[in-house]
Amino acid sequence: MKNYSIAKSRRLRSTPYTSRIEKQGVTAYTVYNHMLLPAAFGSIEDGYHHLKKYVQVWDVAAERQVEISGKDSAKLVQLMTCRDLSKSKKGRCYYCPIVDDLGNLVNDPVILKIADDKWWISIADSDVLFYAKGLASGYKFEVNIIEPTVDIIAIQGPKSFALMEEIFGKKITELKFFGFDYFDYEGEQHLIARSGWSKQGGFEAYIQNPEIGKKLYDKLFEVGNQYNVKPGCPNLIERIESALLSYGNDFDNNDNPFECGFDQYVSLDSEVEFLGKENLKKIKSEGALKKLKGVKIDLQEISLTSSKNIYDVNNVIIGELRSATYSPLFKQVIGIAMIKKPFWKNTQAFKIDINGKTFDGKVCDLPFI
Repeated sequence: MKNYSIAKSRRLRSTPYTSRIEKQGVTAYTVYNHMLLPAAFGSIEDGYHHLKKYVQVWDVAAERQVEISGKDSAKLVQLMTCRDLSKSKKGRCYYCPIVDDLGNLVNDPVILKIADDKWWISIADSDVLFYAKGLASGYKFEVNIIEPTVDIIAIQGPKSFALMEEIFGKKITELKFFGFDYFDYEGEQHLIARSGWSKQGGFEAYIQNPEIGKKLYDKLFEVGNQYNVKPGCPNLIERIESALLSYGNDFDNNDNPFECGFDQYVSLDSEVEFLGKENLKKIKSEGALKKLKGVKIDLQEISLTSSKNIYDVNNVIIGELRSATYSPLFKQVIGIAMIKKPFWKNTQAFKIDINGKTFDGKVCDLPFI
């Protein structure tokens, strides 16, 4: 597949770390929240093996924040998500599907409760800022909504704990998963969460001072040399094996939480009010008509840039493949597909056309590991 360069502009923002990752050999970008997001540093498979064994530093500043503060901030945040946040605590991160009035997904962010009247919505790739502003205006909520200056550095991999302890001390390794606290660096306090878009363990540093962010980025590589630190990015192979879903790839605004396996985050029996609640009650009562499932395909490589229909033996479309990659662990292509209700059993076999050739596959559970 031919590669094309991305023309940078004010609409496609760089990050404070862009000059550093380009010197370190970034080989591909994608676009995420109107920003550059590194997509590869050479071989994705090499990056996969390294991530699972050592530690990587990721420029994920494209993971933007929507800050909602003020008297009615809790009301607005709850209106947007189907997860009950009435008992949420300061210092915690919450995975919260955001839905519209139909109950369809708008985004699947992590929401950080900074204070009782201040929240950060750490968004996936869609314009939540404008969605929040529209709801606030329509409901006449007393809130302030901004995109704060926050440029995240992710430190991921099994050696991330030792590396972060070297810089921030023992306390940082005591953070609970999806917990956050404030840690001093260069005389300023920085919010650091035990989180990240991999299943290999790690942290995300929410940096609000770009100059200090650059110093921390450099420090991580200086100290991390003993842990075989390398620059990295969210890894396609690792994220599909772990079933870390991607908004805009695996699901979008045409899908609802029940179709995507988010049942535990849909609080239909609570007293809280959120958009789409009645529609989601109806969907749950009637049952979902499609569901995200894993698939394994008898194929050794794939380059998927759009969804592809998959068929049963009678050439009936049973769903569509939405993400896929070759897995070194399974020695074949694995993927995430939206499968229609009659066909989502794990025994379901299917066929798929790739570049004019037909290959066999089978439906399976998520995650793969």
